[in-house]
Amino acid sequence: MAVDFQQLAVEGVRGLMPYQPGKPIDELARELGLKEADIVKLASNENPMGPSPKALAAIQAELADLTRYPDGAGFELKKALCNTLSSDAYQVAPEQITLGNGSSDILDFITRVFVNDGDEIVVSQHAFAIYELVARMVGARTLAAPAKDFGHDLDAMLALIGDKTRIVFITNPNNPTGTWLTKDELTAFLDKVPERVLVLLDEAYFEYVDEAEYPDGIQLLSRYPNLVITRTFSKAYGLASLRVGYGISSPQIADLLNRVRPPFNVDSFALAAAAAALSDDDYVAQSVAANKAGMQQLTAAFEALGLSFIPSVGNFIAFRVPEAMGAMDVYNQLLAKGVIVRPVANYEMPQYLRVSIGTQAENATFISALTAVLS
Repeated sequence: MAVDFQQLAVEGVRGLMPYQPGKPIDELARELGLKEADIVKLASNENPMGPSPKALAAIQAELADLTRYPDGAGFELKKALCNTLSSDAYQVAPEQITLGNGSSDILDFITRVFVNDGDEIVVSQHAFAIYELVARMVGARTLAAPAKDFGHDLDAMLALIGDKTRIVFITNPNNPTGTWLTKDELTAFLDKVPERVLVLLDEAYFEYVDEAEYPDGIQLLSRYPNLVITRTFSKAYGLASLRVGYGISSPQIADLLNRVRPPFNVDSFALAAAAAALSDDDYVAQSVAANKAGMQQLTAAFEALGLSFIPSVGNFIAFRVPEAMGAMDVYNQLLAKGVIVRPVANYEMPQYLRVSIGTQAENATFISALTAVLS
């Protein structure tokens, strides 16, 4: 009799479905016979500016050592992070940093370290899909608080915290909705969370936010020892393909996270490029400015088309497809025109599509295609 490997798998893994990223350009080209050069991908919240010149130079310099393992401790990147993130209000130390193969690595580490089979994790409705995935892998139960205006209802999340709660995941700003929490809202919440419950504050889109009341989570670490911050180089720093992110926490928590971190989980090119990108202030400023202009370009188009949308402070925006049309139908028609956006039905937003902010030309291509589809 053939072995049923489904039955041999860990129970939490059996019911999982693989994470579905945005459709790659080459995949759409193969499926529809399109030329890759004619396809616009606005599905994965990537930086459309191209990489930082300093990052490219750092990658080139690493080629000579291609046969060597990377620095498993990430000394130079941690040093660069400490210099960049420290301020008069808070000094970041290397022993507070955990490096990841993308910030999603840190989500996995914290779950493996602190969550047992049967424990609970609290999230918000419309939360990043990876949170439930890492919870289920270890046999934990995910409790989702209903969203308020597509954002986190912190009072509802507090109400879900119980004896079995180990971690609360908060994304600020949230993906895929682009909503955000103020410093006062966040600190009022953190004041009420039991110290035994960790709060992971996912700040993947931190660099794009230009709001006076938006909090810098790192500045809150000395006040809340149960807080963990995650950030990434995949967005504003333009290094999505290299997969490098990091967590900042208390030294005690970071020590535990680093115990489960695989050796050499961040490669040499990623380490060097990320350290270089941190020093390229002009590149980041240009990326943020282009994102702001692109956001205005898209919201103006949505208003002209009579489409409602969720105001966003990230590098993406979710818009509502008219009731007479299905979101997946519009998505597929856009694919046929060589434009890739992101369906978000799996986030309990079946009538919405999410579009990343591209270059001015890419945004114009999307607007033209959407206008044609809707008409």
